[in-house]
Amino acid sequence: MRRKAFWPQREKEYSNRSNLQRSRGVASPSSAQSLSGKRLLLIVGGGVAAYKALDLVRRLRERGARVRVVMTEAAKRFVTPLSFVGLSGERVHDDLFSPTDEQEMGHIQLSRDADLVVVAPATAHLVARIAHGLADDLATTLLLATDKRALLAPAMNLRMWLHPATQRNVATLRADGVSFVGPEEGEMACGEFGPGRMSEPLDIVAAIEAALASETRLPLPDGLGEARLDGALTGRRVVVTSGPTQEPIDPVRYISNRSSGKQGHAIAAAAARAGAQVTLVSGPVALADPAGVDVRHVETAREMLAAVEQALPADIFVGAAAVADWRVETAPDKIKKSATGRSPELVLRENPDILATIAQRAQGRPRLVVGFAAETRDVIGHARAKLDRKRCDLIVANDVSVSSGVFGGDRNEVHLVSGSTIESWPRLDKSEVATRLVARLAERLQRAELGETP
Repeated sequence: MRRKAFWPQREKEYSNRSNLQRSRGVASPSSAQSLSGKRLLLIVGGGVAAYKALDLVRRLRERGARVRVVMTEAAKRFVTPLSFVGLSGERVHDDLFSPTDEQEMGHIQLSRDADLVVVAPATAHLVARIAHGLADDLATTLLLATDKRALLAPAMNLRMWLHPATQRNVATLRADGVSFVGPEEGEMACGEFGPGRMSEPLDIVAAIEAALASETRLPLPDGLGEARLDGALTGRRVVVTSGPTQEPIDPVRYISNRSSGKQGHAIAAAAARAGAQVTLVSGPVALADPAGVDVRHVETAREMLAAVEQALPADIFVGAAAVADWRVETAPDKIKKSATGRSPELVLRENPDILATIAQRAQGRPRLVVGFAAETRDVIGHARAKLDRKRCDLIVANDVSVSSGVFGGDRNEVHLVSGSTIESWPRLDKSEVATRLVARLAERLQRAELGETP
């Protein structure tokens, strides 16, 4: 009788709390795009509360997040994968040994592509497996291989939650840096009342937003997991372009793009750390010149090409700059608005193609010519076409759509396209992308000089 008398009051409290959250704008539709550009890996455990994970995906998508879903075998007994496909717009992953998944992405990359790993519902069995470091299915393997923090939303019978074994497992996970949201007190599917009820989707969204407000990457001890650059390019000459170009329209206006130059500058710095003599040809950026690098500042595409050619010969050329494809015949004075309201006509002329020019040099071509393909759709397809058209040796392709957060951001997710091969890297700090890329280029250069296939 006590449970029946108390339950309506509890339901009222939950309702009041949700209303309060909405009035404050916490995890509500009014906070749309609060997770714009964030990538979440949602692991769905096998419990009745799995149905709430559907609403969680919907709420996260409303806020601009990209959500990839992994289901345990038990989870598929409660909710169908097709439901998550429809809500997330992504395929659902459930097989550790899937030939397709391992070829296209691989469980290591899937585990590291996200900004945060969320487990909802986290059943007693799943919590125990995570706490003891088991990796007997895709979900637990991802949690063991990830380099991001995890947020668990437990859901289980109250006696399971209160059992000493579960409490030991939770304490172990907390000590390992795992965060929890819930569980709440409430009525269970089994008819009992008490702690163990999974938090509501809006509460989980709020916890996700709080977790993402701080660093979620789990660093390795110094020196581990990073490419080694010590002396890898000693005695080599490397030329790197970086940043945007600015093509003047008149004395006060210009055509440009959103490139920050962070990736190009990071590559130049990494090449210098590897012992190379580096020339960085930089468009207008708000970045300090990298230490130990000869930096030449330019504005237009034609100035950039001239500076690159002056810096040759080189062993490696990396065209990381976002060069404007067109320029305008510059007006000598500021163009004024027309009294009739008509817009001025700007005649665009094609700029020189720096990457193709260097890659197709008859004499003095660098041994390795590397280009970048910044795309908003069909990233791999456009990169392959660019590789063939420009005749370079390697294309570093990335998605620069608004949701990616790459332009101006500190992280990047790239694909190395060369010949018939594609090597995809997880989302990394741009400095780490640079370090890995320089290490890879040093290795390719050495193999090429030995007559081996790069």
